[in-house]
Amino acid sequence: MTTADDAPPARLLELPTWLISQTSVHAHRLLAEAFAEAGSRGYHYRLLAALVEYGPASQATLGRRTGIDRSDVVAALNDLADRDLIERSPDPSDRRRNIVTVTSAGREHYRRLDTGLTGVQEELLAPLSAAEREQLVQMLARVLEHHSGRTPRAV
Repeated sequence: MTTADDAPPARLLELPTWLISQTSVHAHRLLAEAFAEAGSRGYHYRLLAALVEYGPASQATLGRRTGIDRSDVVAALNDLADRDLIERSPDPSDRRRNIVTVTSAGREHYRRLDTGLTGVQEELLAPLSAAEREQLVQMLARVLEHHSGRTPRAV
């Protein structure tokens, strides 16, 4: 329960930037906890999701699709490879480049992470109805599209 001593100024509660930032703090904590319980991190989920949805890809393509910096992609892929969740093989058209493929164990791990992620969505958005959740997602996607220049791919 919030008291007068810890209540934010009313002006902040009118600012979407402040509300989004504060909500992001809670979302990040919930995500980190869920991924840690599964022995993973957000980067692992993002990379596996890209591989499951799009199929084999180069490390550079994975970085662009997931918004992960090149050096972080390599480190996260190393983690996944050490756990036999992905495989790397030379690209037949350019032997200097690796193609990354998700393994069957990687698909199963992705499913476990995705189930945990569904729980996080439920917990974070608990005060909203299904219609409100859908509307929130649509509005956030529109704001993101405007600022990133990328159209989110519909699923």
